[in-house]
Amino acid sequence: MTKCNSLQEVRTAIDKLDDSLVELISERSHLIRQAAAFKESVEEVKADDRIDFIMQKVRHKAIELDVSPNMISDLFTIMINEMVETEISEFRNKQTY
Repeated sequence: MTKCNSLQEVRTAIDKLDDSLVELISERSHLIRQAAAFKESVEEVKADDRIDFIMQKVRHKAIELDVSPNMISDLFTIMINEMVETEISEFRNKQTY
């Protein structure tokens, strides 16, 4: 963990982390689009069991890292819902070819 000596250092470190978070979310989004090619139905795209697994996993990781599991759940719920919609669109687009 980074130890900062001033508010400016804290803000600079946060800005770097924010950039990294956006890059990681982008990478995840690109992988989600690829996943659509391997699915056979919209129900398979929705993958409720997989979503439940991910939510449990990230909540446990949040607790382990002393971060609010509710906040992490909220963030992942938003991200997953948006990415499922993207994957459904990708899945439907592949059906038109």
